[in-house]
Amino acid sequence: MLEHGGRLGRAVRDYGIPREAWLDLSTGVSPHAWPVPPIPPAAWHRLPEDDDALLEAARTYYGARHVLPVAGSQAAIAALPRLRPPSRVAVVQPGYAEHAHAWRQAGHDVVTLPMDALLARAGEFDVVVLIRPNNPTGDCPDMEALLALQTRAVSVGAASAAIPRQRARPPRAPTAAETAPTGKPWLVVDEAFIDGRPEQSLAPHVREGIIVLRSVGKFFGLAGARAGFVVAWPGLLDALAETLGPWTLTGPTRHVVAQALSDRTWHASARIRLREDSSRLANLLTKHGLSPSGGCEFFHYRVHAEACALQHALAEQAILVRHFDNPQALRFGLPGDDEAFARLDRALAAVLA
Repeated sequence: MLEHGGRLGRAVRDYGIPREAWLDLSTGVSPHAWPVPPIPPAAWHRLPEDDDALLEAARTYYGARHVLPVAGSQAAIAALPRLRPPSRVAVVQPGYAEHAHAWRQAGHDVVTLPMDALLARAGEFDVVVLIRPNNPTGDCPDMEALLALQTRAVSVGAASAAIPRQRARPPRAPTAAETAPTGKPWLVVDEAFIDGRPEQSLAPHVREGIIVLRSVGKFFGLAGARAGFVVAWPGLLDALAETLGPWTLTGPTRHVVAQALSDRTWHASARIRLREDSSRLANLLTKHGLSPSGGCEFFHYRVHAEACALQHALAEQAILVRHFDNPQALRFGLPGDDEAFARLDRALAAVLA
């Protein structure tokens, strides 16, 4: 299993500090969760139905006609590589490590590249996978540049057609996954953290060859719901749906997410608060000589030679932040209130004294 934020139980065991004493800033999930209302008993009693209010709410929220609910964008990250024959794949680095892991696990030739190099060399690959805003650096390539990049890739043509398919198996009827359109290059864009700036999303501009992954957990603070969406062309979504199988989301999750996606008043206020808190966190880090190297509305990222030691020192004060190895860096999620900001302020002053 790869390393992720939110390993609070492990921190409790490693440092011997009770769970309720911790301030967890390791995940990038908004601390301001959408207020979940009571869930109707029928949502628990009946199997989920795909003709409820969820799809229309998602289409409106994402500005896209073709969307597929999935059990968090992680489910799509794991399944998409199985919908192509062996391909040359470029994945942004540093970035969410599950992307490169999933493509390697499926037998593809994977290269990891910094964002600038990935964009410059995109035409060399059959599949390009990037994150915007990038996790953890916060880089957010321009939408128009990405659309132009994908247009050039299609016009030049990728070399995937020249790569031999996997070894032939005994004859049988092909599945939808095996007949998914794979001749064109793919641009896979993980927009788990784009909700703070929805006008920059690629979702309304998706066309064949562009796949956008969206997460409900980050912006709505509903990580435990394990809900996300894939925005793509119909053929790809059909193949992905067959691969994932029925009932990807539970009935209670569908009920809650449909309402959350439709709550426009809450969306507006949450975006304002995220921007304010993000600015406040950047100022706090700068005050202690840790001016962010990057970030977005949900977190800030700081490259630092002593990142591992700083993470350990903060953990000894029951503050959990995310450490990265290459390069050595820390990611700070948003404190949820004034006391949490004050606590981080005191801890940094003590650690960096």
